[in-house]
Amino acid sequence: MKFKPTILIDLDGVLNHYLGDYDPKYIPKINKNAIEFLKKLHVQNKYELVLFSSRNLLLAAKWLIKNNIDCYFSDITNVKKTSSILIDDRAICFDGDFNKLLKEIQNFKVWYK
Repeated sequence: MKFKPTILIDLDGVLNHYLGDYDPKYIPKINKNAIEFLKKLHVQNKYELVLFSSRNLLLAAKWLIKNNIDCYFSDITNVKKTSSILIDDRAICFDGDFNKLLKEIQNFKVWYK
């Protein structure tokens, strides 16, 4: 079996139309661009995709199934597992410069604000 790098993909703000209005019982509708993105990754067959979410995992699993995208994911987790890439709307990429990192933290805004 060939090793595939794992990509952790966040749910809220990445795969769905989340705009900061968190409701623990409701996951917003899927971003249509997310479906095309997942299809392209799937066709490449180079990565293992894992859904990464702080939401209730059963609710997240039902959301994946409802949107017919469960086939793209090997797992769902709320724990940061070992991965090659993390895709998240609330992440800052560290490049070794702590002064730059501090400025990025102080000026951070999610993409939808």
